[in-house]
Amino acid sequence: MPVRVLKPTTSMNRSGAALASLRADPSFNPATELLVLVDDFQLPCGTFRLRAEGSAGGHNGLKSIEAALQSRQYARLRIGVGPLPEGVGDWSEYVLAPFTPEQHEQVAALLPPMVDAVTQWVREGVT
Repeated sequence: MPVRVLKPTTSMNRSGAALASLRADPSFNPATELLVLVDDFQLPCGTFRLRAEGSAGGHNGLKSIEAALQSRQYARLRIGVGPLPEGVGDWSEYVLAPFTPEQHEQVAALLPPMVDAVTQWVREGVT
């Protein structure tokens, strides 16, 4: 099955703009043909969640995608980067900062199950 990978050239908050070429294709169905990977500070680092649809949950990149699609019906894989450390009051500053060595280890350990989840999504959709 052919797969297209899109990497936005905008900031995360304007991710919907990257979907222009897909939206121009009348056969494109975001409910079955789009999987968006995003960071999520509400999930603990080293975890992920794959869902067939849902809300933006406060994530500005997902809000941009929903506005571009005029729909919440697309799969999303949320990759945990939380929780916010004590003493840090700005989420944007935190999520744009480099990972700590511990976070690098947690994300590296997460890669095999995430690859399996994405592979399954490509083959079968979200189950």
